[in-house]
Amino acid sequence: MTTSKSGARGTLEQAGKAEVPAFDLSSRTIAYFSMEIALAPQIPTYSGGLGVLAGDTLRSAADTGAPMVAVSLCHRKGYFEQHLDAGGRQTETDVCWSPETALPAAGECLTLTMQGRQIKVCAWRFDVVGVGGHVIPVFLLDTDMEGNDPYDRRLTDKLYGGDTYYRLCQEMVLGLGGVHLLHKLGCLPAVYHMNEGHAALLALGLLEDRLPPGASLASATEEDRLAVAEQCVFTTHTPVPAGHDQFGLDQMYAVLGDERARTIERFGGLHNNLLNMTYVALRFSRWVNGVAMQHGKVSQKMFPDYYVESVTNGVHAATWLAPPLQRLFDAEMPRWRHDNSYFRSIYGIKPSRIANAHRVGKRRLVETVAARTGEALNESVLTLGFARRVATYKRASLLLEDPKRLARIAKKIGGLQIVFAGKAHPADTAGKGLIQEVFEIAGKIATGSLRIVYLENYDWELGGILTQGVDVWINTPRRPYEASGTSGMKAALNGVPSLSVLDGWWIEGCAEDVTGWAIDDGDSDAAEATSLYDKLENRIAPLYGRPNAWARMQQHCIAINGSFFNTDRMLGQYFSNAYFPLAPVTEATPEAEKKGEAVPPMPSPLVTAGV
Repeated sequence: MTTSKSGARGTLEQAGKAEVPAFDLSSRTIAYFSMEIALAPQIPTYSGGLGVLAGDTLRSAADTGAPMVAVSLCHRKGYFEQHLDAGGRQTETDVCWSPETALPAAGECLTLTMQGRQIKVCAWRFDVVGVGGHVIPVFLLDTDMEGNDPYDRRLTDKLYGGDTYYRLCQEMVLGLGGVHLLHKLGCLPAVYHMNEGHAALLALGLLEDRLPPGASLASATEEDRLAVAEQCVFTTHTPVPAGHDQFGLDQMYAVLGDERARTIERFGGLHNNLLNMTYVALRFSRWVNGVAMQHGKVSQKMFPDYYVESVTNGVHAATWLAPPLQRLFDAEMPRWRHDNSYFRSIYGIKPSRIANAHRVGKRRLVETVAARTGEALNESVLTLGFARRVATYKRASLLLEDPKRLARIAKKIGGLQIVFAGKAHPADTAGKGLIQEVFEIAGKIATGSLRIVYLENYDWELGGILTQGVDVWINTPRRPYEASGTSGMKAALNGVPSLSVLDGWWIEGCAEDVTGWAIDDGDSDAAEATSLYDKLENRIAPLYGRPNAWARMQQHCIAINGSFFNTDRMLGQYFSNAYFPLAPVTEATPEAEKKGEAVPPMPSPLVTAGV
């Protein structure tokens, strides 16, 4: 995706083989650890929402001059490129890239003892450059080094690839390797932010560095654990049980070694007799938060022995805002790049100018669909967008629950277009089946008045095209499993209202008939689909037929939701509440003080990546 100005975006061209800028890493007080980070469209180091959020966080950190540094893995073979045949059957290929030809080396390597042998870990550096020139260095750890065992050389190749043993090895490289690399580079942060439990083993690295040279982890005390916890902040991103990484004790001992494994056991990192990365993170953090108000409440019920706060996610405005809107805002309210609260000033811009800018984005979407599928959509027809990681609880096919009624609505309102996109994890058979179900239903009901397309390989670029070009964003998760849902925030930023289940961020963002519409809760998929169809037929379509009123809604979406659901505001909350709080952090809350039912079991537990 392109933007009209720098807006804290890093690119391969910017990083290149340029010399690493000389500045003192010792001034960086916050270290942000994430298994995936979306750094640039050309670098496949992310799979979905978790990685995009991480990238947006760092872009806002660069814009605001935050004293941060970040750590991830280089993922030489990426996540995967999705291919769909005529029946919607998904196949995958690797997305390979070469950090050697794209990025400078970090300048330091380390040796990590893992699986009973020595492994060399080096890193590449990507600089996220802010609107004012401030740099957030991101270190991408890499085990593809001469001298390493052939298996070990592949450990940083695939994001969310391999089996659980491979994943545990990756998480050890990220956590322990990341801490030791930063320390070798002279970076000794005051705060370590674990973006999901994948990075939880950084606590062991901090514990090891706290002890005297040569001392055994067996000598670590409860006082040492609490001292490490004072340095750590943990963000949990999903209420789906299978989204919390767990490993067998045999794997824990084989990968970590006896001393580290016993330390994890001793300090409470096991749950149900499994190494549970979420519980490791909980035990070694002074601050824990969910990623929306509702998600914080759900997480509190999941982990009643710990106090769970909430910081609602956001998106980086300069990354996801359509170029025509950027140009408009640069002319009318140029401070928006430095302070996203200026989006409230959009009420000083005529709604028709916003609508005209959106039409450019819609034209680009129509052109993209034509180029990729050969389908010729109509720019004047109401167009719905649904694009998410394909997992059963996200219910991609709910919009097609009653095909006959959907077809009748399309005919009644003068036409309807629906654009789908989304990848299923290669191991998620149920998710792949959902894609085929969408293809099958679409093939049966598509007519002249109802057009349905599914775009393959949902990624950064396509995500921008969709959220900038559709008229309404659809989101249909099964409650309470939507933690946040940043795709709808990107749409709102571009003046696109949502029609969504009241879960995740939408509980906070939905002003009925102002910023969008809520799908009413029902006791079945059919009941919720009925609410969706009722809103589409009786509220959305009539309003779309009134261009001036629709443009006013686009204005409301940007002013109300765009000004709040951004990483500028989000990062400020992390600084004031989590990183350097003005008030003491609340102590762990006993279960007796936090009553409520546990999150119900998932109908389909397979969640292997992303959020």
